[in-house]
Amino acid sequence: MIVIVVANLKGGVLKTTSTGFLCQAFHESGLRVLGVDADGENKSLQAWQADADLPWPVVGMAVSNIHKTLPGVAGDLYDVAVIDTPPMQAQRGTVVSALRLATHVMIPMAPTPIEFDRLIEVRKVLNDATDLRPDGIPPATAIMLNRTTRKATPQIVYRQLCEEAGWTVLDAIVGTGQLYTQAWGSPIRRASKTPFGDAANELLDLEPEKVTA
Repeated sequence: MIVIVVANLKGGVLKTTSTGFLCQAFHESGLRVLGVDADGENKSLQAWQADADLPWPVVGMAVSNIHKTLPGVAGDLYDVAVIDTPPMQAQRGTVVSALRLATHVMIPMAPTPIEFDRLIEVRKVLNDATDLRPDGIPPATAIMLNRTTRKATPQIVYRQLCEEAGWTVLDAIVGTGQLYTQAWGSPIRRASKTPFGDAANELLDLEPEKVTA
């Protein structure tokens, strides 16, 4: 089973929105999808699924042993699980556990100085989780820039800075429109035709050895 972890140091970076759209994009491609809500405080993904009757199940799993619990829950029923994690800074144990199981990690971030600086701590958590993985190999990891446009100077500058720091940056970009910033709680339609559909394909094309995490 493919396990995609959506993570970042703090909240408010479109983690839940990214998780929802990725789940929907994979669902539209014909895969069997399981959403995993690991944020026990907000439970935003579970609430979104319930409010919008999204066509894929969501399980709550705000525990520090996701790497042990999720395989037993999912079994062979799903092709892909997408985990919406809590902020790393607040619930490090839960995030590390999810990263221990991840095949892929997506880090949503805006091209701003504060979010770029936080990548230092994100990398530390990724390294800690990698040390606990049986094979010691980091998951395929990439940043997805959001709340920007392709021609915006900050997007160009921070894409280059991230790449110079050893990160893979997805070509897909999430724009500034309300389609995403106001998406929570509403049905998700044609996600495969959005940047998240492109991101889903890009993530699956990544190889772990191409990533410095």
